[in-house]
Amino acid sequence: MQLTDRFFDFTDQQLVDLTAKEGIQHLGLYVSAPPNQQGPPLLLIRQWSANERSLPPADADPNLRLPHESRRWYPLQDAGLILGALRADLDPQRSWTLTLDQRMRRSAAAISHALGRDLECLQLRQELSQQNDQLRTLVHQLRNPLAALRTYAQLLLRRLEDDSSHRPLVEGMLSEQRQLGQYIDVLDGLGQQRLPAQDPLGPTLLPPGPAEGEATMQTLLMPLLERAEATASLQGRPWRGPDLWPQWIDQPSQDGTIAEIVANLLENAFRYSPAGCSVGLCLLPDGLCVWDNGPPIPLEERDLIFERGARGSTGQDRAGTGLGLALARSLAEQQGRKLTLCVEPSTIVPDLPTQGNAFVLSWPAGARPDPTT
Repeated sequence: MQLTDRFFDFTDQQLVDLTAKEGIQHLGLYVSAPPNQQGPPLLLIRQWSANERSLPPADADPNLRLPHESRRWYPLQDAGLILGALRADLDPQRSWTLTLDQRMRRSAAAISHALGRDLECLQLRQELSQQNDQLRTLVHQLRNPLAALRTYAQLLLRRLEDDSSHRPLVEGMLSEQRQLGQYIDVLDGLGQQRLPAQDPLGPTLLPPGPAEGEATMQTLLMPLLERAEATASLQGRPWRGPDLWPQWIDQPSQDGTIAEIVANLLENAFRYSPAGCSVGLCLLPDGLCVWDNGPPIPLEERDLIFERGARGSTGQDRAGTGLGLALARSLAEQQGRKLTLCVEPSTIVPDLPTQGNAFVLSWPAGARPDPTT
C-alpha cells in the first residue's frame, strides 16, 4: 500500500526509541488489505528491530497467529474502522509493565489517527486527479461546439449588409464567444500549474488586458451594456443604460476587474429581481451603480448576501450558486474599492426609483478606476 513519506516519518518518531530503550526486540506495523485484494488480511509495511533480524511478510510469517507471552497486538482504529495493527515483540528476558503497555497504546492511538488522515489524503488526491482528467476532457469537448458557433456567426456576418440592424447582434455573439474562449483557456490550465496563494474568490480569472490593442473602460463596458439590453428585451422588462459618461470612462484599462464586477452585478439583477422590474446601470463621477426597482432586500439579509454561497430569501427557488455578489465585493476590495447596497436608489441619482436595490461600486476621489500594477 502506497502511503506518504510524512506518515512514515511520523511513525518513526513514535516508535524508533522503543526498540532501543524499552527492551522491545521487534515492532511491526500492519495495515488492513483492501477488501478486493487477494492474500493476507494484514500487510506488513514497516518494521523496527533491535537486532539484524527482520519480520517476514504477513503471508509467510508462521508466528503471526500464534499467541506468545512476549508478543502483544495493538489495533489501529479510527472512526470505528480497523485500519491495521501494531505488533510488539518484547525481549524474552523482560516482562511487560503497565507503563510500557500504556505507552504502546498511546503510540498506537496516535498512529491510528495519522493513518486515517493519510488514507483520507490519498483518497482525496485520487479523486482530485480523476476530476482533473474529467475537467480536461470536458474542456476539450467544449472547444468543438464553441468553434462551430464562431464559424456559423462569422458566416452569418458575411451574409449581412453593412448597414443591417442585425450586425450588432452577430458581433455581440462573436464577442461573447471570445470571452468564453478565454474562460476555457483558464479552465484548461487548472491543475497544470500551481495557483498563487490568494483569496479563493479572486482575482478575475481572465488574463489582464484586451485580446487586441489597448482598451478603455468604455470598450470593456459596452459589450456588457449590449448584453444587458438584449437580456431585458428577451425578458420583456425595461432597461436603462447610462445617461452621463464621466471622464474616467475614456481612460485606458489594463485590467478587466471592473467589467468582471459589472457582469456579476447585472447577472444578479436580471436573475433575482421579479419579472417586469426595471434594471439599469448608471455611471457616477467616482463609480457606477447597477440597480433594479424590485422589492428591497430584507434588512437581515443585506450583509448575508455578500457571503460566499449565500442567497437571499427571494432567490431560493431560482438557479444560482450564491457566488456573484461575494466575487464582486472581493474583487472590489482587492483594489481598494467599495461595493455597497442601497435600497433607495434615488438617493444616489435623483431620477432613479425611490425603492429598489442599487449596488454601488465606488473608489476614492481622484483615484483611477482601473489601477495598473
